[in-house]
Amino acid sequence: MSETTTELPVVVIGAGPAGLAAAAHLLDRDITPLVLEAGPLAGAAVREWAHVRLFSRWGELVDPAAEKLLAPTGWTKPAEDTYPAGGDWAERYLQPLADALGEQVRYGARVTGVSRTGRDRIVDADREAQPFVVHYENADGHELRLFARAVIDASGTWSTPSPAGGSGLAALGEKAAATRITYRVPDLKDSAIRARYTGKRTAVIGSGASAFTALAHLADLAKSEDGQGTHATWILRRGISGSTFGGGEADQLPARGALGLAAKAAVDNGYADAVTGFRTDAFERDGEGRVILIGEDGRRLDPVDEVIVLTGFRPDLSFLDELRLGLDERLQAPTALAPLIDPNQHSCGTVYPHGVNELSHPEKDAYLVGMKSYGRAPTFLAMTGYEQVRSIAAHLAGDQEAAERVELTLPETGVCGGAGLFDEPEASEQNDGGGCCAAPATLTIGAAPAPASSGGC
Repeated sequence: MSETTTELPVVVIGAGPAGLAAAAHLLDRDITPLVLEAGPLAGAAVREWAHVRLFSRWGELVDPAAEKLLAPTGWTKPAEDTYPAGGDWAERYLQPLADALGEQVRYGARVTGVSRTGRDRIVDADREAQPFVVHYENADGHELRLFARAVIDASGTWSTPSPAGGSGLAALGEKAAATRITYRVPDLKDSAIRARYTGKRTAVIGSGASAFTALAHLADLAKSEDGQGTHATWILRRGISGSTFGGGEADQLPARGALGLAAKAAVDNGYADAVTGFRTDAFERDGEGRVILIGEDGRRLDPVDEVIVLTGFRPDLSFLDELRLGLDERLQAPTALAPLIDPNQHSCGTVYPHGVNELSHPEKDAYLVGMKSYGRAPTFLAMTGYEQVRSIAAHLAGDQEAAERVELTLPETGVCGGAGLFDEPEASEQNDGGGCCAAPATLTIGAAPAPASSGGC
């Protein structure tokens, strides 16, 4: 890379938790960042789930380099052992951090394409010596471009939720039923949204933390004075086992464990019915406009008034099409990272320490970080993203020793089963409750040569 190119900024796509942390780490290394955020404020995606409480504490949600940058501004760190909602995280941390970065954050800047200057993805000649060119549109639709020495894509996956269809495609009739479907956890404290679900039958499709949250909120609505008749139908692609509701009391993130227990209580107390082994194939409407879900096995469920689809997210790779990315064919995560996070394989919280080496692509100095780096894998913690961008910033600064010194402590879920075992009864039995990871443990990860495990797995 030429001296002229090294003087260019590092473009960071997205002013969310990982993107802003990346900018802070780059500044700490005397490298100029330029953050492009499509929304009008920092943490635009986080603000869309402002009502949802995180299961990580404040102490796990503030990046060290960001805290260092915020200190001179008079910023006060929230109490470390408290749990913020998404709105709190955005207002009390992300926006102050973006404000501290000042002109190095541009709002209303939606990235539409990234490439090498004068080189499409086919051309080899002198490729790595060319700076990146980034095309983006501002809020009024005007097209602009800029040049960068490196690109860090921290745009997340929020804008591309997965559909209800069990095949990964939208179920037949899913688009036609759009007015009855949401792909987000509804804010039942909003009176207009609350009215949509009050006294109604709602299907909740999904088996992760978001589905737990929706079930718990609907149960609370059903128990309220005005919520009579509110009922949920919980639709799972696999059967119910001891791991269905998460780690429970064995979860090292207590709020995450409590969330699963709240979902279990919704079922046990009759506020929700569970339909297992159901892979959605089609949506039909009855004479009253309600939705009838049809499974791949031909089962037809009773009509519901609303459907909440919480089947995960997937990365938008369209604007990166001219870059040479090395992505796993299943997870759409970086090739070296994918086997370490694959839900078809991983259990017991085993996580291999990862940084710049696992996040690198054939396209030198192009990185996917944060939730986007996990592709379609469902479990990600903010602290993982912070460690990723610390490692990348060290690498870009030429400090390879620091870049490879990845140290990360992750809480264990207490659950053995991977999501990929949804249709294997024997796996559900093996993963039932008090398996190898039922005892609480904290998984401490350093620069080990092989994946670490705990609890005897």
